[in-house]
Formats: sequence, C-alpha cells, structure tokens
Amino acid sequence: MNFEFSEEQQMLRDSLSRFLRDKYDFEERQKIIASDDGWSREKWNQFAEMGLMAAAFPEDYDGFGGTSVDLMVIMEEFGKGLVVEPYLPTVVLSGGLLLETGGDKAKELIPAIASGELVMGFGFAEPHSRFDLFHVDTKAAKQRTDYILSGRKAVVFAAPIADKLIVSARTSGSNRDTDGISLFLLDTNTDGVRIDGYPTIDGLRAGDVYLDNVKIPAVNMIGEEGKALPTIEKIIDKAIVALSAEAMGVCRKMCELTSEYCRAREQFGQPISKFQVLQHTMVDMFIHTEEMTSMAFMAAMKTDANGHDKAAASSAKVQLGKSCKFVGESAIQLHGGMGITEEMAVGHYFMHSTMMESLFGNSDYHLKRYQTATGLRE
Repeated sequence: MNFEFSEEQQMLRDSLSRFLRDKYDFEERQKIIASDDGWSREKWNQFAEMGLMAAAFPEDYDGFGGTSVDLMVIMEEFGKGLVVEPYLPTVVLSGGLLLETGGDKAKELIPAIASGELVMGFGFAEPHSRFDLFHVDTKAAKQRTDYILSGRKAVVFAAPIADKLIVSARTSGSNRDTDGISLFLLDTNTDGVRIDGYPTIDGLRAGDVYLDNVKIPAVNMIGEEGKALPTIEKIIDKAIVALSAEAMGVCRKMCELTSEYCRAREQFGQPISKFQVLQHTMVDMFIHTEEMTSMAFMAAMKTDANGHDKAAASSAKVQLGKSCKFVGESAIQLHGGMGITEEMAVGHYFMHSTMMESLFGNSDYHLKRYQTATGLRE
C-alpha cells in the first residue's frame, strides 16, 4: 500500500496543521469548551472557508469530490488539535446519510453543510441498544400524510447545538428486527422534541433526544421506508474510518507530549527519558501508533475501492481500541499524577481516546463482527 499523501493532500494537511497550531492551541480549546455553547461558531466558519466541510462531498453538491483518504487528512489533524466542533456528526454522519439516500433533501441540505451554514446530528443509539444498530425502540406511526414519532435517542453528538437531526425509528416489526427501520429528518425546535444536553468526558457536546408524539411530514423520511439498516451500517462504518484517522492524531500527540515531558522531567539528577525501561514504553507507544496508522489507511483505501467494507472498518476499530488504550494509559503513567490534572493537555487527549474506544462499538464487539464478516465465525 502507498501511505504517501498526494501533493494536494499534503498542502491541505500543512495549512490545517498551521491553522490549528496558531489559532486552536490548548488554551484556546479550554476557553471554547468552557463557553456556554461548548464550541466556536467562528472556528466552524473558518473551517468552512478552508473547504473542510466541502471536501467530503461530490461536486454536484457544491463539494470538492474528496475521498476517504482526503477525509483522513482532516480527521488526523483534528485529532492532534482535539477539535470539539461537530465535524463528525454533521459532515461524516448526517452528510453521509443525506448523500447516500439522495433526493431533494440531499440537494437542499448538503450544500448548506458544505458552506458551514448547517449543523446536524444523527440519533441512532438508544438506552437499551448497546452497540446493535438494529435495536430500535423508537416508533414512527403513519397518520395520513405525516408520521408520529415517539421514543428516545441516547448520546446524540451535537444535538444541543444542531439545527436539524436525523433519527432512526421503527415503522414496522419488533424492536430487534433488521427490517422495518426508517430514517427521519426533523428540526430541533419541532413541537414535542426535547433535548437534554451535556458535555461528555472529553469536552464534546451531546444530548439525549426525547420524542413525544412528534409530527413529521412524510416527505421528511429519507431513503426507503423500512430499509434503512444497510444505509446506517454503511455510514457508521465510514465514520469509524474517519474516527480511526482522528485516533492517529490523538495517539501521535500523546506520544509527542510524553516524549517532551520525559526529556524535561528530572529524577536522580538526569531526565527520566534516560531510563531504559521508560524508553521501552515510549517505543511501544510509537509502535501502537504506527499500527493504528496502518489499519486506518487500509480501511480508508478499502472503503474507497469497495464503497463499504465491514471487515475493514471493524478491524480498524479493534486496532483503535488497542492502540488508544495502550498509548493513553502509558502516557498517563509516564506523566504520573500530573497527567490527570486539568492543566495538562495529555489528560484531555487521554479522555478523548477513552471515549473513542467505545464510540460505535468497542473492540470486543468489532472483533466478533469482523469474524462474522470474514466467515471466521458463523
């Protein structure tokens, strides 16, 4: 495999890295997450001006026709900068669903996402669903030209700050049937919609979405009725590929911060980086990061080649869990008690890596899914 970025990708990487270094350092991020909204509309608009939102969409939707590898460039730099703006829920998840289902809603909303005007979230998880995307208790009952939605969506990223949401709801069948799941687009200010927002442990904003007899016009269904599960699985897998690239950036930054700390921290009259046992740990951290990088590239390339590759996405997620756990815990251990203080950046990277371990399914879940996808487990 060719792990080299193209000239255009390298230019994008350099410009974004420079912007985050100059305009989005750790102190600036602390101010952003401490604000009432927990994100910066100004930074979001600047990302849009740089073309970061448009990069994920075809030219027909006012995009730049980027690939999964192009998205990797953006997500890795976002990981290094611990960016909290809702790129993954808006561009990758919601934008991906609109692009996959097509139609008038896609033509209307994707250009608004690409320009930075629209913030969206995707509600797919529920309190009892664990990691099973087909477990949907939320109901959608047909009533003339409308649907009436009732239920609850859990940990919907960007929900408190979103303009619109896409939610999965069951139009037929029991709560664990693979058929009968549909997707609906709704405004967050619709009657009957209540969002209980909260910050996650890593400084992002999420919320539980309560739907109390919410009336949605039938034209707000996106995709085919009752057949949404394959689309949801495909977009979640693309989000896993993007998350793997973000994990690359997070792990690289933890390695960098740990190396700097060990060179500066002295014990017994010399930097602790001179101690061989700590050198071994730092080398292992580097190896785990490179393994994460290889798996992320593999998943991105297979996604671009095949459109959807369950095994590739799950294998990348398994490696993400292993690498984030080892690199994060090792970084905290080598920093000692200082590593978990609010003032030390490494602790915030550790919290984000911990969150990424379980997002979209943990390592155990995806190991079983990989075995099933490859025929190793029937």
